[in-house]
Amino acid sequence: MTTHHPDAPMPPTRLPGEPRHGRTGRPGPVPAADGPDSGPYARLRGLPGRVWRGSLEDPAWARPGLLALLAVTAVLYVWDLGASGYANQFYSAAVQAASESWKAMFFGSSDAANSITVDKPPGALWPMALSVRLFGLSSWSVLVPEALMGVATVGVLYAAVKRHFGPAAGLLAGAICALTPVAVLMFRFNNPDALLCLLMVCAVYCVLRGLDDGRTRWLVLAGVCFGLGFLTKTLQAWLIVPPLALLYALCAPVRMRTRLAQLLWAGLAMLVSAGWWVAIVELWPKSSRPYIGGSQDNSFLGLTFGYNGFGRITGDESGSVGGGRGGGGGGWGLTGFDRLFGSDMGGQIAWLLPAAFILLVAGVWLAWRGRRKGTALPSGQRAAFLAWGGALVMTFLTFSFMSGIFHQYYNVALAPYIGALVAMGTVVLWRRRSSRAAAVVLSVTAAVTAGWSYVLLGRTAHWLPWLRWSVLIGGVAAALALLLVARLGRRLAWWAAGAGIAASLGGPVAYVFNTVGTPHGGSIVTAGPASGMPGMGMVIRGKKGTGGVFFGAGQKPKKAPGGQQAGQQGGSQGGPQGGAQGGPQGGGAGGERRGKGPVLVGVGGLLDGQDIDPKAKAAVKADADDYTWALATVGSQNAASYQLASGKPVMSIGGFNGSDPSPTLEAFKEAVRQGKIHYFAEAERLGGQRQEGYGPAITSWVKANFEKVKAGKSTLYDLTKPKSQKGSGQGASGQKASGQKASGQKASGQGASGQGAKEK
Repeated sequence: MTTHHPDAPMPPTRLPGEPRHGRTGRPGPVPAADGPDSGPYARLRGLPGRVWRGSLEDPAWARPGLLALLAVTAVLYVWDLGASGYANQFYSAAVQAASESWKAMFFGSSDAANSITVDKPPGALWPMALSVRLFGLSSWSVLVPEALMGVATVGVLYAAVKRHFGPAAGLLAGAICALTPVAVLMFRFNNPDALLCLLMVCAVYCVLRGLDDGRTRWLVLAGVCFGLGFLTKTLQAWLIVPPLALLYALCAPVRMRTRLAQLLWAGLAMLVSAGWWVAIVELWPKSSRPYIGGSQDNSFLGLTFGYNGFGRITGDESGSVGGGRGGGGGGWGLTGFDRLFGSDMGGQIAWLLPAAFILLVAGVWLAWRGRRKGTALPSGQRAAFLAWGGALVMTFLTFSFMSGIFHQYYNVALAPYIGALVAMGTVVLWRRRSSRAAAVVLSVTAAVTAGWSYVLLGRTAHWLPWLRWSVLIGGVAAALALLLVARLGRRLAWWAAGAGIAASLGGPVAYVFNTVGTPHGGSIVTAGPASGMPGMGMVIRGKKGTGGVFFGAGQKPKKAPGGQQAGQQGGSQGGPQGGAQGGPQGGGAGGERRGKGPVLVGVGGLLDGQDIDPKAKAAVKADADDYTWALATVGSQNAASYQLASGKPVMSIGGFNGSDPSPTLEAFKEAVRQGKIHYFAEAERLGGQRQEGYGPAITSWVKANFEKVKAGKSTLYDLTKPKSQKGSGQGASGQKASGQKASGQKASGQGASGQGAKEK
C-alpha cells in the first residue's frame, strides 16, 4: 500500500504513473512503503541501477524514457555526419587555424597567421577547436561537438520542464525540440547557433530554479550563461534577458530589495563572463592582433553594435552584402507577424508555432483566471509558462520585424521555447480534460496544427504528396475525438491523444529524415526539401540589362543553361516575390531571371567554398613554410577552401564579404615586398562581391604586376615573380606603406603586415 503526503493533493486527472504534485508543482515525497532497501528498488543498488532508475520520486518509466530520448537524439544528430564535409568552411577554417595557433584560437582568426578574425566572437569556435586539437582535423571532429550540444539541449530542456510538469511533459518537450527540422539541421552544422541554443536553455533553467527557492546562485549562473552566449553570437544572446529579468523582479519568492540585489549580481556576472574577452581585445594593440572581421573600424565594439547589433534590427549594416533596407522589406523578405510562417521559413520552425501560442494563452488564462475559482496552476507552473512564453514572444517579435540580415537557420533559437510550451500546455490541459473548456482547447490545437501542417506540406506538393492528406485526416479525427475525450474510455482517450501527437509531428519528422539524408554546406542552409524561394539572404544588383540566378540554399551549385550557377534544389513557388514573403522578384529556385533590378544570387566563393584542384593544392603547399601566408585571396570562403585543402595559412582579403578594409592596398604591397605571401588566387567565383574595401584594387594590382600560374582549373599569381623589371619597381618591390588609412586604421595594422609568422 502506498501513502502520500497530506500536502500533495491529487490533481483532477494525471498521466499514468505520474507522481502527485504539491504546491510548487514539483513531484511529491517518495512513497514510504517502497524505499531503496525494500520492494522493487532493492535490486537497483549501485551506480548502474541508479542511472537506469533515476530518482525514486519519478515513475519507473521516466529515466528509461529519458535515456531512450537522448540515445535516439544522438543517433539522429550524428548519422552520416561526415557527408557534409566541413559544412560551413568559413568556420571550419577558423577551427583549423585555432588548432595550430593559440592566438588564433583566442581571437577567432580565420588563419593561423592572424590576418583577420571571423565576423563573430570566438566562443562557438572553442569547443570545435579543442576537439580538433584532440582528434585531428576532420569533418567528424568539427561537427560532433555540435551534435553533442544538441543532445545536451534536449536533456536540459527535459529537466527544466519535468521539474514542474512531470516526466511525461519533459519527454514531450525534448522530443519536439529534437525533431524540429531547423534544430536537426543546426545541431549537425558548425554555425554558432548550436551553442547559443544550449546556453539559452540553460539560462532559462537557472532562472526557473531561482524562482523556486530564491537563491542568488541560480541568478548568477543564468548571468554566466548569458555572458557566454554573448561570446557566441553577441547581442542575440541577450534577447530574452528583459522578459526573464522582469519575471524574476515580479515573482521571485524573496523581498523586493533582495530581488533587485540578486538581479544586480546576475548582471555583474553577465558582464564579467562576456566582458573579460572584449576588454582584452579592445586594449590589445591593433598592430599586433588580427583585424576584427565584419567591422569597418577594426573594433569589436563597433562590430557588436553595428554589423552584428542594431544594424540587424534597422537594416543599416555597413559592410554587408545586402540588407532589409528598413521599412519592412528588401533583400531579406518582408517583415511582419507572418514572416516566420512564409514559404522559406515555415518548414523550418513553424509546424507547432500556432500550437505554442494557443497553449501559451491557455496556460496564462489558467494561471490567473483559475485563482478566482481556486483551481489556479501551482506557482512553479505559472512561472514556467511566463518564462518560456516571454522568451518565445521576444524572440518571435525580433525575428519577425528585424530588417537586417536574417537567415532561416536563426529560427533554431525558437525550437526549445516551442517544445516547452507545447508540452506544458498539453499536459496541463490533459489533466483537466474532464473540463469542457480544456477539451475544446485541446481539440482546436490538434485541428489547427493538422491544418497548418497540410499547408506547409502543400508547399512541396511534389514531395511525399500522400503525407499531407494523412496528417490532415489523422489530425481532424484526433481533434473530433478530443472533443469527446471526457466520455471516452481510458484506452480510447489515449488513442485519441496518440493520434493527435502523431499527426502533429508527422510533417516535422518527415522533414527531419530528409534533412539527415541530405549533405549541407555553405553559409546559408535550410532543412527539409526545397520550398518556395531559397533564402540565400543576399541581394545583388546586376549590370543594366543583365539577369541573375538564385539557387537552393546549402546545396552544391550546378551549371544552369547559359553557364549561370543554379542550384540542385528547385523551388515550388516562383513568380513575383518568389513565395518568400515579398522577397526579391524572380523565377523559381534554380531558374534564371532576366531584366533589371535586384537579383537574389547564391555565389560560390561568397556564401560557400569551392573544390580546390589537386594541382592548385600542391602548388600552394610547396614551400609554404617559407612564407607567413601561402596564399591570399578575396573573401573568407575562397580563403577557407584553400586553407582547408592545403592546411596552410591563407589570407582572407576583405573578410567574409570581401568588403572589410583589411588589408589596405599599401599594407598588402608591403607584405609582398617583405616576401610574406607566396601566391594570390583570383576570386573568379566571387561574382556577388560588393565593390567596396580593397579587394578589387588589390586584385587589379596583382594582375598587372605578377606572373600568372595556371594550376589545374585555378588561376594563381606568383607574388615572388614580377612580370618585368618595371613591374617589379611598381609592385614586387613596391613602395613602403605610405601611411594611407582605411576607416581610420594605419596600413601597417591591417593584419597583412601585423604578424610576422604563424604562431604556435
